[in-house]
Amino acid sequence: MDSLTQIVLGAACGEAVLGKKIGNKALLFGAIGGTIPDLDVFVGNLIYDNQIQAMMFHRGFMHSVLFSILGTFVFGWLIYKLYNFGKRLGTTTLKDWQKLFFWSLLTHPILDCFTPYGTQLFYPFSDYRVAFNNIAVVDPLYTVPFLISMIVLMFFNRKTLKRRRWLKIGVGISSAYMLFTLGNKFYVNSIFEKSFQSKNILVSRFRTQPTILNNILWYGVAETDDAFYLGFYSLLDSENTVKDFQIIKKEKSPVPMDDEDLSLLAWFSDDFYHVIPSGEKRMYLYKDLRYPLLNPEDKNSSLFSFRIFKNNGRWDMKNSSPDFDKNTTAKDLFQPMIKRLKGL
Repeated sequence: MDSLTQIVLGAACGEAVLGKKIGNKALLFGAIGGTIPDLDVFVGNLIYDNQIQAMMFHRGFMHSVLFSILGTFVFGWLIYKLYNFGKRLGTTTLKDWQKLFFWSLLTHPILDCFTPYGTQLFYPFSDYRVAFNNIAVVDPLYTVPFLISMIVLMFFNRKTLKRRRWLKIGVGISSAYMLFTLGNKFYVNSIFEKSFQSKNILVSRFRTQPTILNNILWYGVAETDDAFYLGFYSLLDSENTVKDFQIIKKEKSPVPMDDEDLSLLAWFSDDFYHVIPSGEKRMYLYKDLRYPLLNPEDKNSSLFSFRIFKNNGRWDMKNSSPDFDKNTTAKDLFQPMIKRLKGL
């Protein structure tokens, strides 16, 4: 999930392990532990000069169970040595710090698994990307109550029961909301399945996920032999059906998707992708169809897309944002999505 959410979750882990011993400093160190896995964004750019390869590094090794275990010993030992001296000598143990980093490092990729991006939790033993697709990468209803609870507990003495109670409130509310999103996921999947059947669309596979910042408006993409079907369903819709689908016909890709680098993009997208010429010479637009359209009524409004091109004999990419009028406001940008969220 987003960095703020991971900081809050890491801080909660720090509080649970060391809050009684070192107070608010436990929140700080837990937040650091919860941030470390996402540093793979910067590490990937240092290791690779190819942006496709760099993107593949994100949510790979540094989001694995193996990294969490290794990091437990490395970061636990390092912080113990840095912290345990002078007046603080003997106030904490090596085991305390190892427990703090184990939970703050491990809960990060586990939480990421609930989002649509995909997390290589079992790397390097498997490159399978775990993605339950039940919560958006950014969802204020998960994060904000959790954050408020962590802020409130900071004002209580580290040994008071009220501090522990607010920790339980934060973890409890966020966990209950996560269960709610899982229930929504099963319900929305059933709606899409019934919609395909009622419209005689013979799908070979499909996937659904909530749109950004909420768990009310859901997006689904399905594959048939000759096309991809893109649709939206809001929990506020008057009927329990996906009324309309945007259809993208399958066409022969203008670029060789069996190429070493481009095949990684296809794997990343779980083969839900569409490639078209970009209008620029020797450059193509790669659209990841797993992610929602910016405008539910415009099949060409894919927000998660890249411009791919040859660079020194290899295929590379750069981010591609939709073309907007220079006078476009944030309200104009998100108005179609907000309108659809309110239901049909």
